[in-house]
Amino acid sequence: MTELELLGPKAYGDALGTAVLKATAADFQVDEVLDIPLSGDGEHLWLWVEKRGLNTEEAARRLARAAGVPLRTVSYAGLKDRQALTRQWFSIQLPGKADPDMSSAENDTLKILDSKRHKRKLQRGAHAANGFTLRLTQLQADKAALDARLEAIRLAGIPNYFGAQRFGHEGGNLGEARHYAERQALPEQRNVRSRLLSTARSYLFNQVLAARVADGSWQRAQPGDLLAFTDSRSFFPASEAECSDPRLAILDLHPTGPQWGEGDSPASGATAALENSIAQRESSLCNWLIKAGMEHERRILRLPIGRLTWHYPEPDILQLEFVLPAGCFATALVRELVDLVPTGQTDSSCVF
Repeated sequence: MTELELLGPKAYGDALGTAVLKATAADFQVDEVLDIPLSGDGEHLWLWVEKRGLNTEEAARRLARAAGVPLRTVSYAGLKDRQALTRQWFSIQLPGKADPDMSSAENDTLKILDSKRHKRKLQRGAHAANGFTLRLTQLQADKAALDARLEAIRLAGIPNYFGAQRFGHEGGNLGEARHYAERQALPEQRNVRSRLLSTARSYLFNQVLAARVADGSWQRAQPGDLLAFTDSRSFFPASEAECSDPRLAILDLHPTGPQWGEGDSPASGATAALENSIAQRESSLCNWLIKAGMEHERRILRLPIGRLTWHYPEPDILQLEFVLPAGCFATALVRELVDLVPTGQTDSSCVF
């Protein structure tokens, strides 16, 4: 499947040129932002890890081997790309045990930068945000046009699409999810089941967002919408009064789209009509998610780009620095700027 089919239309028009992303791992840097004060004592050893050329699950396996513990005792907040330079937290449960010698886990692809004890393990999704430093190399684009678009994005945000990497190479994860959905069966392996259910929900969300980008309603609230703040998972219905809330204009409050699961959508009006039409069109995927016990959740349609800055360290390099809430994709910003020239590297992992 094409990127357009998996995601949807762009909000700011055609690409302004071409560039390469991830020519080297250092061109895609991610720093996990974790707002949890660590106590300094407890049965969980928390590790601040820098990795490159290594996905999160591989790093967890290496840490488990070095600590001499089962993999299930190693936790992390979110998945990070393989082809990137990333820094993130892991925790290892070590009840009644001293800190192990972790040196065997380290080499040029993994470094342990810090460690600290804490009373609780690191939960999935516990991090508040991710900080990004991206270098787009071999840039061929008009810089004045790029500057103008980046300024527009800084002020208005972008569609909060799930990135193409969520769906695997050429949409392979989605094809696999459809295969199980048609039979209303679930994969036996837990990690495969989680990946495919997440793929299906992401695709359905993107379909709703694509329709709202197409009609221009992704940036504005309409009666019947469900609204949420940037960093909150709770939501509330929008009446005429809520649609004029000044926090919408400053990118603090946003309309949301569905992440399908059990229960009817709490949306109403035109929003519910759109979401129900996509649910009917993709009934096998929706029913599969419900049968799997997924709960109906909401995700903001509009993504504010926090602390966005940019400069050109070389004539053919654009460097971007910004912060995104957990669960959002840096590539959603890049696709609003340029078309990426393939480098021959593929990765089905993603940044959360």
